[in-house]
Amino acid sequence: MSNTDPFTAIADPHRRFLLEELRRAPRTVNELAEGLPISRPAVSQHLKALLDCNLVSVTANGTKRIYAVNNRGFDKLNLWLDQFWA
Repeated sequence: MSNTDPFTAIADPHRRFLLEELRRAPRTVNELAEGLPISRPAVSQHLKALLDCNLVSVTANGTKRIYAVNNRGFDKLNLWLDQFWA
């Protein structure tokens, strides 16, 4: 997915599940794949889409890549949504 629109990224239910899991705690691809009926490579592709939108971040810890919610990436979403409550 080359689209960097966060609304497009969160339209997918698997990506929303990943964000909900990462909201609880940073996790690896293997840990995230345990809760989904899709393959680890598919989870990696979904995480790539979320990375492209800056909704998640990734850090290396040895051979593991740890994914976490990127709170600053949600600013664009929050600004758009806030206009309906102001």
